[in-house]
Amino acid sequence: MKKMISYAYGTGFCMMVLLSPACNKMLEIPSNAPGQLVTGQVFADSSTAVSGVVGMYTAAFASGGPLSLYMSLYPSLSSDDLATSNPSDPFYTNALAVGNESLQGSAGFIWEGFYNNNLIYQTNAAIEALTASKTLTKSLKDQLIGECEMIRALSYFYLVNLYGPVPLALSTSYQVNNKLPRAPVDTVYAQITKDLVDASARLSAGYPSAARARPNKYTAMALLSRVYLYRGQWSQAKTTADAIIHSGMYSLEALDNVFLAGNQEAIWQGIPVGFYNYVTFEGSAFTPYGSGIIPQYYLNDHLKAAFEPGDQRASGWVSSTNVNGTDYYYPYKYKNRDGVQVGSRMEGEVLFRLAEQYLIRAEAATQLGDLAGAALDIDTIRNRAGLPNTTAASRDDLLAAIAHERQVEFFCEWGHRWLDLKRTGAVGTVMSQAKGGRWPADGHAALYPIAYDQFRLNPGWQQNAGY
Repeated sequence: MKKMISYAYGTGFCMMVLLSPACNKMLEIPSNAPGQLVTGQVFADSSTAVSGVVGMYTAAFASGGPLSLYMSLYPSLSSDDLATSNPSDPFYTNALAVGNESLQGSAGFIWEGFYNNNLIYQTNAAIEALTASKTLTKSLKDQLIGECEMIRALSYFYLVNLYGPVPLALSTSYQVNNKLPRAPVDTVYAQITKDLVDASARLSAGYPSAARARPNKYTAMALLSRVYLYRGQWSQAKTTADAIIHSGMYSLEALDNVFLAGNQEAIWQGIPVGFYNYVTFEGSAFTPYGSGIIPQYYLNDHLKAAFEPGDQRASGWVSSTNVNGTDYYYPYKYKNRDGVQVGSRMEGEVLFRLAEQYLIRAEAATQLGDLAGAALDIDTIRNRAGLPNTTAASRDDLLAAIAHERQVEFFCEWGHRWLDLKRTGAVGTVMSQAKGGRWPADGHAALYPIAYDQFRLNPGWQQNAGY
């Protein structure tokens, strides 16, 4: 049977591997996994319980995957954020193939990254075991269950936005999981919301570890405010973002500090755990290895033209190199790369940060008719970048201004631009301009295709339209 869950082991981490029946279409534990521990043993002791849960996402930060590079790179290629030195790249050309998970040109490896590598199955297994534990304190169980719910919600948020309807696995039961259909988008979002509401109630306001490397209450709320925004639940989005902004836990940083480890703007941040403990996968992927080398990924002309004169994000978060008389501008939010540390910078992968909450509140306020409040939030972000206050005053102009600020604030960061274009209905117009004839006329490339392997193992599934 097709193996849908496999495990990576980070050096120096106590990784939990939970036992499960061996054969399963959708989710499966390898029968010979190294370091295998019985679930009850893992969650009988507070130390091993913490190690088991933390190990799930710590391992994800130790190698390229959904919680490290994937969501900042591939949706950016699909959108008008990035161009590439490989002009036939299927993400860049919006021409992904339907093939098996490992086929080059397929988006199957992203699917596998969420369903296979220490994320969805392990969070389900951990939640079940933690709920059943009789030895852990309630406060510890709440913290760890909340962290698992946060990871599961984040996984499904990206899956549903990239692929549309997806199988919603919420247990370790192979009898259930091997019959799962692709759940409707509304159903997936309802589960995401349920997980985040519960997680925000369970998690404490303080961080359980240094450097904001594990989720807290406001981490769950940060994703929840985004979900409310995407679902058009304006009052809930505004209220949730407002609570984070006024929590006293966070403040906007100077642009140069936004991606440093432990900065005050970060709401959740993954700390590098590889050979170079100051290098994120974004820094390694986006920063060229020397002058005279064309960057593998560089800014799309659409994005370059979006920066206003005087926008300090264009100088602080973008760098350039000249090769054979041509200037290539590349993302420079993360400045360290393999073997090269810029000054004393210690950087960490920023998953959520305060700036997003200001722009969520601004958009929700605009939709609710609070135009003056929305303008103030836009100005907060613009002023930090060295720009004057917005001139937008009408509802439509403010929404356009917010879309612009999101484009230049969150470029090449967690797929924001790609998902924004889709949720606002602008993807067809913008992509036709940015990609020209490469963008399909029917717009089917707005969703990634499901790999052939999944249809072979799950009869009755329907492929996304256009593939």
